[in-house]
Amino acid sequence: MRGQLTASIAGPVTFMLVATFIGACTTERATVKVEHLSPPELIQNPAFTQVIAVNGPHKTIYVGGQDAVDRATRTTVGPGDIRVQTEQVFKNLRAALTAAGASLEHVVKWNVYVVAGQSAASAFEVFQREWGRKANPPVVTVLYVHALANPEWLIEIDAVAVLPQ
Repeated sequence: MRGQLTASIAGPVTFMLVATFIGACTTERATVKVEHLSPPELIQNPAFTQVIAVNGPHKTIYVGGQDAVDRATRTTVGPGDIRVQTEQVFKNLRAALTAAGASLEHVVKWNVYVVAGQSAASAFEVFQREWGRKANPPVVTVLYVHALANPEWLIEIDAVAVLPQ
């Protein structure tokens, strides 16, 4: 009996939520506002932003962890060389973002996973070359990990991008 009651209530509630969502999507055309915030209570660094807030109609793109794998050969690029692997990772990130209609400039959050014992500084050199020194850098988290899914991989990067609609 309880299941029947829940089902009969869920129909109108679901419809109301969908109708409200559709109405909001079709009638409002506000601009996207991306705020890069570095509160004075936190460390100030030109390489990353501490907080990014996104408001307005936009498309959010989540790119899963990209590794140094060549699509054509399905092999690891640059075994033992974190610089070469980072270059391949960025090549893969660009392809993933392009597929969603975005580019590196739309990324608001990076997660960088570096295998312990590897030089994050070497990977960061490639990261800086690829990203550049833009006025509003993304939020960045760098983690040292014991290993990645393939023992040849030295770095993995995932991303969140925001694309104005």
